Amino acid sequence: MPKIGMQPIRRSQLIHATLQAIDQVGMADASIAYIAQLAGVSNGIISHYFKDKNGLLEATMRHVMQALANAVRERRAALADPGPRAHLRAIIEGNFDGSQVNGPAIKTWLAFWAASMHHPALRRLQRANDRRLYSNLCCELRKELDLEAARTAARGLAALIDGLWLRSALSGDTDTRQSLRIACDYLDLLLAQARR
Repeated sequence: MPKIGMQPIRRSQLIHATLQAIDQVGMADASIAYIAQLAGVSNGIISHYFKDKNGLLEATMRHVMQALANAVRERRAALADPGPRAHLRAIIEGNFDGSQVNGPAIKTWLAFWAASMHHPALRRLQRANDRRLYSNLCCELRKELDLEAARTAARGLAALIDGLWLRSALSGDTDTRQSLRIACDYLDLLLAQARR
């Protein structure tokens, strides 16, 4: 019989082992056996908690996405300036947080995006993540722009954030200062045009 309170410990242990496995060998070679070995547990434990590899990848991505949500929330909560520009910058910066631009997180995001095209549960998770970014951006942009302009600007800014993140990830450049500067310059351009 499993010990009481072990479930969150085991789940966390397996999620971190998955991040490590994807970082070391990639998603294709991150087998259940390999992940279990890294976690120091039997293969059956993964099946018990996650059903299969896709269930484990989904839980791992939920963990990474929660880290992203926390990074954005913490930045927004710490703002001295309550204006929309400051909140938008906090959203941008949260997407380039250390929790999102380290080797294991980068490789897991890339594996997740590829897998989400073939697995409905992962696709739903990806869509929810996209909608959250778009909604957060649109909500703040709406304070400066009319509805249609805010929607268009949110789509553009979301695409720019994702594109800059992807270019940084694929180039291996985890120094995100240039990406942040480009995204923030674009934001300033949007807001300056709105005020004219």
